Amino acid sequence: MDILLIAGLWLDGSAWDGVVPELTALGHRPVPLTLPGQGDGTASATLDDQLETVLAAVDAAPGKPLVVGHSAASSLAWLAADARPEKVAKVALIGGFPAADGRAYADHFAIEGGAMSFPGWGPFEGADAADLDQETRDRVASAAVPVPEAVARGVVRLTNERRFDIPVVVVCPEFTPAQAKEWIAAGESPELARATHLEYVDLDSGHWPMATRPRELARVLAEAANS
Repeated sequence: MDILLIAGLWLDGSAWDGVVPELTALGHRPVPLTLPGQGDGTASATLDDQLETVLAAVDAAPGKPLVVGHSAASSLAWLAADARPEKVAKVALIGGFPAADGRAYADHFAIEGGAMSFPGWGPFEGADAADLDQETRDRVASAAVPVPEAVARGVVRLTNERRFDIPVVVVCPEFTPAQAKEWIAAGESPELARATHLEYVDLDSGHWPMATRPRELARVLAEAANS
């Protein structure tokens, strides 16, 4: 199965370098995406531009792919499900929950000079970054790409209720499945509260398991693709 890999804020397709060979060895075809404005040198990219890149990959897949969104890109994976419900086999969300219709995509940090730069590790101290050693921190931070303002502040538009019938796997890295269920039940993810096929997988890591536990993450994604 094709497994489309969409990394979160500040990351390009190379974020999946440790995961790709593991997925290939498990019999799948991983397709890491570099999004407009996050690694292709386009500072004026919009959220729509990023979605178009994801949809082009969905359309190019010979069958129905598993679409994987990490962190903020959980919303991009869900937007792909909304736009192509007949084409997406399943969605896997790693450490993130899709934004609701009408909400900003990822307006989380200060925007200066038309872009939202990586804010350093301060905001992520604790469970998010607990498993990152200094070498990995330095590597991720040095490769971080400022996210264009029109991406971060882009408005999520969801229109097709068939998205709720697509199976969703919530991969829980820095939080537990029990916490995720509690948050969804409390109304913190209206989109996932309406999903009809929802499963949870625990992955004991921080917020960036592709960097710290690529083999384990690949196994989780392969199992999601196989089921």
